[in-house]
Amino acid sequence: MELQAMDGKLRPSASRRGTAPQYLSGVKLVTVAASITVVVFLMMVDISIISTAVPRITKDFNSLDDIAWYAAIYQLASAAVQPLTGKLYSKFNARWTFITFFATFELGSALCGAAVSSSMLIVGRAVAGIGASGLMNGALTIVTCIVPLHRRPSLTGILMGLSQLGIIFGPLVGGLLTTYASWRWCFYINLPLGALTVAGLLVITIPDTKKPKALSVLSNIHHDLDLVGFALFSPASVMLLLALQYGANGLPWSSPTIIGLFCGSGATYIVWAVWNWHRGDEALIPFSILKKRVVWSCSLTQWCNMTIIFSAAYFLPLYFQLVKEVSPIMSGVYVLPSIGSQLISATISGVLVEKTGYVVPYAVFAGVVAAVSNGLYSTLSPTTSAGRWVGYQILNGAGRGTGMQMQLLAVQTVLSAGDLPVAMGILVFSGQYGTAVMMAISNTLFSEGVQAQGAPQAKGPVSYSVGISHVFYMVAGLGVISVFTSLFMGWADVRTRDKRASVVSVEG
Repeated sequence: MELQAMDGKLRPSASRRGTAPQYLSGVKLVTVAASITVVVFLMMVDISIISTAVPRITKDFNSLDDIAWYAAIYQLASAAVQPLTGKLYSKFNARWTFITFFATFELGSALCGAAVSSSMLIVGRAVAGIGASGLMNGALTIVTCIVPLHRRPSLTGILMGLSQLGIIFGPLVGGLLTTYASWRWCFYINLPLGALTVAGLLVITIPDTKKPKALSVLSNIHHDLDLVGFALFSPASVMLLLALQYGANGLPWSSPTIIGLFCGSGATYIVWAVWNWHRGDEALIPFSILKKRVVWSCSLTQWCNMTIIFSAAYFLPLYFQLVKEVSPIMSGVYVLPSIGSQLISATISGVLVEKTGYVVPYAVFAGVVAAVSNGLYSTLSPTTSAGRWVGYQILNGAGRGTGMQMQLLAVQTVLSAGDLPVAMGILVFSGQYGTAVMMAISNTLFSEGVQAQGAPQAKGPVSYSVGISHVFYMVAGLGVISVFTSLFMGWADVRTRDKRASVVSVEG
């Protein structure tokens, strides 16, 4: 018996080749799914937990000048390595690659917890950022290995919904640990939880697509991983982020440092693009994959959606702290309506996609809701009633939860299993890098909005609310953009795609 593959050619069936599609079920499925969800949750917590620990850290190390680096170095290190993660997952076993990234993340956490100086803490944050760069991509890649496509929407929704809670719980956990234990436990907490989590991945064999032998890849690693392309793309990305970070932190945009970084980034990107075109399908980010409509449209949508999620996670608590003048812990409590709405909508939308088969309607709905709800957020003021900000949050959370996974599912309905790790890497990089870029721009908009209200000593709730409103104007615009980019995702049916899916085999 033969089956028609996606390229139109006849291929021997799985049974004829002696390899049947294998996925996990029962306890094994629950264990692996829970493990990767906890890992991504810890990563999300690590992104935001530093905010409430910084005052105590700077006091202990007398390192006020290093404040910006505690968060920025994590983003820079993650952005620098992330483009390579897609290649790594396409060439090496998904389970062991994921565990390696997580071990690196844990090492960074240990270094931060044991830091005896500000410099050591910064190095630890950089190591943790390198480890974190491959966790989201790896979790999504493992999902494609353990369940068939028609079951991925609900599992991806649960993974994304629960893991995003870490962004909100981070400051709460950080505040409690810093107050009642030590700021070092903001990092040490990852170690025991991580050890328990990774145990589930070590004892269960995870199905994977056929990969080349590791030794054959290592013997030709510079070619297979396109290390030249990585050496060009990574510095270009870091220079752009540094320029935006310096500008957002008060350095004049016309300064030689920022202009030099922008020029260096642009020139290096051009050189990388030429090299990338020369490398063809072996490139770090193959144009043959990037030019596919579903990939570029989903990447742009991911850029918008992740910025929408992180903007709410950062600036909504800031609104409650600076405008409503509540404590950091209470600000975390006040944003629970959006978190609950996001989690529920992520789960429901995943089930609906499994039933209807299509992602575009839900992606468009998410963009519309994002535009409307962030427009409503821009009206928040010192006198906004609790009923209004709770209602706005429920609406915003519904849009975020519905939209966070649609682009990740869309690429899986079109691309082959061999292309998925690279495509997932492109999407994850687009979301992470886009968030870093747009958050730097958001900080600039916020600062300029506040400064426009008068002298520094006159700043108060009203001026802060104006600055926050400027940010949500921009985020509402991203919601509109995501509506249009979502229309190009395509109408492939996730319910029928499994019939054409590539065969997976159990790893050896």
